[in-house]
Amino acid sequence: MKKEVFINESMGDTRIAIQEDNQLVEVYIEQEDKQRMVGNIYKGKVENVLPGMQAAFVDIGYDLNAFLPFSEIENNDYITEVEGGRGGRKKNHQSDNISVDLRTGQEIYVQVIKEPFAGKGPRVTTEVALPGRLLVLVPGENYIGISKKIWDKYERRRLKKIAQSLRQKDVGIIIRTVAEGKSEEHITNDFNMLIQNWEKMEQKGDQGEAPVIVYEDLETASSVVRDLLTPDVAKIIIDSKKLFRKTQRYLEETSPGLCDRLEYYKLKAPLFESFGIENEIEKLLRTKVWLKSGAYLIIEKTEAMVVVDVNSGRFVGKKLHEENSLKINLEAAREVARSLRLRDLSGLIVIDFIDMKKEENRKKVYHELRKELRKDRAKVAVAPITEFGLLEMTRQRIRLSLIDSMSDECPTCRGAGRIVSRDTLITRIDHWLRRYKSKYRDLRLRLELHPDNAHYMTKEKKHILRGLMWQNFVHLKIEENHDIFLDEFRFFRVKDNTDVTNELGLDKDQSSA
Repeated sequence: MKKEVFINESMGDTRIAIQEDNQLVEVYIEQEDKQRMVGNIYKGKVENVLPGMQAAFVDIGYDLNAFLPFSEIENNDYITEVEGGRGGRKKNHQSDNISVDLRTGQEIYVQVIKEPFAGKGPRVTTEVALPGRLLVLVPGENYIGISKKIWDKYERRRLKKIAQSLRQKDVGIIIRTVAEGKSEEHITNDFNMLIQNWEKMEQKGDQGEAPVIVYEDLETASSVVRDLLTPDVAKIIIDSKKLFRKTQRYLEETSPGLCDRLEYYKLKAPLFESFGIENEIEKLLRTKVWLKSGAYLIIEKTEAMVVVDVNSGRFVGKKLHEENSLKINLEAAREVARSLRLRDLSGLIVIDFIDMKKEENRKKVYHELRKELRKDRAKVAVAPITEFGLLEMTRQRIRLSLIDSMSDECPTCRGAGRIVSRDTLITRIDHWLRRYKSKYRDLRLRLELHPDNAHYMTKEKKHILRGLMWQNFVHLKIEENHDIFLDEFRFFRVKDNTDVTNELGLDKDQSSA
């Protein structure tokens, strides 16, 4: 499989695109004013301990307190009881009833594992880990782990022997996939660098008063290079000279053999446009995804879950319905796995496949989806397809989805996707007028509307406008206002030009959709 990485730096953000066999599979966006928090380590201060929620809230200096579930507390010093037993590592205590020894005002080291989102603070863990190019250092632990993707037993044995010679007391080591085939010297250098970072972090923590950041992980572009630059990457193309030189220095220190795969993009045409990536990214904001067969997916992200609907669309099969459904569903399973990874959608995901009567066909689609999801670095859990054609799965959330990174909530519909109709708006205007005239005796009012609605009332609904005036014994002057939303209206008293829209105690939301 041919893998290529493209990094584009502009005034507003840095974007990283990853292609596999010339197909876009992952996109990362880091905006200048929204630096990522995942991987950062803080010396925080416990704000609240809530046994009923099995969680604590920790002040790390962010606007919102960090959320620390008891299940993410790795240090046995903080755990008093688990299911009636004493202490134990998290891997052994998946209980719903964990007692902890945490107090308000207590200082504690935590690492961010999920970005803040939708009014929720970042999620943190006490299991601090410092990632390097070849190793991950886990202070306070006493184990050696080796990536499951390293299959060769002799290589695993060699790497474990090196790790054992390096490991110090109360320091765990995880050997990453990219360490396969690397010399002992390279691995030792990576370990020494991590130990130095840990010592600097401890020193900063001792000197600083909580809350304080003691370790800041690499920015998105550098972390992608660190985590994804495996031997199967054919090239990395960067259009920023500063970022190119920084990446070049990093590779010279950690993986000199990969330096020749680094390219600086010099052309005037934008990098992503030259390689057709820009058009692909624009499509990611759409809900409809077309398949080659003519079928399509509808992908809707809600606050509660992600819903994917599979439709036959323009597909015209030449076989029986069951076989046609199987063909579409298999193609859809491959695209769903790619789209979830590409859009970085997470949480509970429900996929509505086209109905299939045969159990064996449902299993084929299920296994096809499982196979494609193995390419995803995020953790997933998949349930079999039900007799109604529904498949439920979960996907790990680490960062914001692409649609949340690239777009803002519509100020008109406020995330609903729809706004009130013109006739409903007229009904609301009618009700407002009735309430207003029951309290005030003004004879002349000015009604400001969006230009489309103003034209609708003055040209197409003249009789309704006349009716409003006669019924409420008031003269209405309609004016266009380009700053007003389609579902909004504003009333002004003509004699003193006062905005009276909220005179009845209505807020802006009640005078709009």
